[in-house]
Amino acid sequence: MRVLGIDCGTERTGYGVIESDGRAHRMVAAGCIRSSSRLPLELRLLNIATELRALIAAWTPDSAAVEEVFFAVNAKSALKLSHVRGVALLAIAEASVEFAEYSPLEVKMSVVGYGRAEKSQVQEMVASLLRLSEPVKSEDACDALAIAICHATNAAFRAVTQTPQKVRA
Repeated sequence: MRVLGIDCGTERTGYGVIESDGRAHRMVAAGCIRSSSRLPLELRLLNIATELRALIAAWTPDSAAVEEVFFAVNAKSALKLSHVRGVALLAIAEASVEFAEYSPLEVKMSVVGYGRAEKSQVQEMVASLLRLSEPVKSEDACDALAIAICHATNAAFRAVTQTPQKVRA
């Protein structure tokens, strides 16, 4: 399964694409969509949407995962982050890609085994799980890869543990 993970941000939106069977993961692509803080929010959102559409078209993921909105001390920052998340969800829906969302706690539990893990621990485990020679330098791209790994692992677990639904006539 090919999974696109997205770590939303108004200045830096991280992305990571992996191939996974739920147990073994391989990085396909990772990077960061940058938007200047000098631009009005609507132009930053347009840039993010355009780049995400291009990434989805280029990598054709089977599914995409985004981190849930968390409560921030600064309401204005949380609101801007929600706008970026909405743009990401729209790009995913436009491409008819399966979508999932996970809390930061779920992502860290899935990748590190500890929900309060530090960024450096997440970076080390992402590198280990993807069999990379060194951690991904961009925290945003690394977080996006962690989100993708979390989804791949959870999707494989659900596929094994779910009982098929009965079809009603």
